Amino acid sequence: MFDMRTREIQEAISAADVALDHLERARRSLSSASGWGLFDTLGGGFISGLIKHSKMSDAEHEINQAKQALEKFSKELRDVNGYSSVHINGFLTFGDLFCDGFLMDVIVQSQIGKAKRECENAINQVTSIRNDLQRML
Repeated sequence: MFDMRTREIQEAISAADVALDHLERARRSLSSASGWGLFDTLGGGFISGLIKHSKMSDAEHEINQAKQALEKFSKELRDVNGYSSVHINGFLTFGDLFCDGFLMDVIVQSQIGKAKRECENAINQVTSIRNDLQRML
């Protein structure tokens, strides 16, 4: 019985690690997109806009990977006594905003900032639960 409980906790920790990896990558991409977005808003031009959208695309990919990893983490948590599941607030899903102009740049910056905050909240929640699991071992 003890070995089974330990194994379930270890599986949940492993799933948390995968989710945290994707969340950290998403956060880095969002930070980079934000920097390029600010440059673009201040008149960076076509190239900075392309780089910003590339970083947003990277972030969207990692957010989608993080969502899948969080679902697996939630499933693994259900196997651990004392946890029913984890619910991480939904992430913003980016749409490609290829319209250019100051107003669109400001809107995109706002969306990037919101996604970054949501990502940081998810990282904090998963890290907290992971630490609780680690103490159970």
